[in-house]
Amino acid sequence: MDGREHYTFILLSALLPLFGVAAAVVLLWNQLVGPADLVIFAIMYVIAGLGVSTGYHRLLAHRSFRTTRPLRIFFTAAGAMAGQGPPVIWVAHHRRHHRVADKPGDPHSPYHDEEPGLKGALKGLWHAHMGWLFDRGLSSDPMRYCPDILRDKDMRFISKHFVWFVTAGVVLPGVLGFAFTGTLFGAFTGALWGGLVRFFFANHITYAVNSIGHYFGRRRFATPDESRNVGWLALFSFGEAWHNNHHAFPRSASHGMRWYEIDISAMVIGGLEKLGLATNVIRIDRERQEQKAVAWEKLGGGRHARATPDKPLAHRPRAAAVGIVDVE
Repeated sequence: MDGREHYTFILLSALLPLFGVAAAVVLLWNQLVGPADLVIFAIMYVIAGLGVSTGYHRLLAHRSFRTTRPLRIFFTAAGAMAGQGPPVIWVAHHRRHHRVADKPGDPHSPYHDEEPGLKGALKGLWHAHMGWLFDRGLSSDPMRYCPDILRDKDMRFISKHFVWFVTAGVVLPGVLGFAFTGTLFGAFTGALWGGLVRFFFANHITYAVNSIGHYFGRRRFATPDESRNVGWLALFSFGEAWHNNHHAFPRSASHGMRWYEIDISAMVIGGLEKLGLATNVIRIDRERQEQKAVAWEKLGGGRHARATPDKPLAHRPRAAAVGIVDVE
């Protein structure tokens, strides 16, 4: 998508789900929503959510594990149906975010302009949550940040036909609605709840990790950014809201680092590993966690702490040559 197409898509993806939620509220008010609609909503929420969390994020952006080509395509296609952007663009923005988290150049930091006071805080949170998507000048060059993804023909195909995957994310729940009810009205409400309403809630959960997850919550590790763990958000985000843990160890397949930190994506990856469908699963043992925690405490932590970001993948000759992602 070029700049105009991207802006048009972002505008439509912000407005149409909102209209969908309004229509869903009207139907709820008139008791025209059945169990099938809620089941379809749950099915599509899980598919799209795992597509973003397990696929886009842990598999593509950080290479926390490896899997078979069919599963790689499935998770990426599911992530595309979530409507958060083509995989090559999503990964490029995310790796850039990790390089300079909450510092100049971060695409979606709530501290991007350092305006003081309540007004500045609200502007920053809006920017991190969704405002950054409307920045016509924002660009994270995939050739610089994710040449490994660009070399993958499957990822290029999904990126090129991204809008069709988003459309499928609305059509599929409509088909399920018709299959469950045998009526066109069931198809309509299925597409509404499993498509537009799911789109609205699932994506705002992801956006909340970017905004709330860098502003409110607990910090186990004194990382050189403002990432936080937000427990109440973790379940709905499939484990993504253990965000401070993630920024401490970006390549870890598990963001929940204590037994009580529920991380559904990590459970899925672990299940695939037991079935022989996931390999090279990266885990961080407790001893390494504690060693790094002590080292960070000495630096002070926070966005003003000294940090030396790794070079983008394309600027690392050996890594770029063999397709290895290090700590992005």
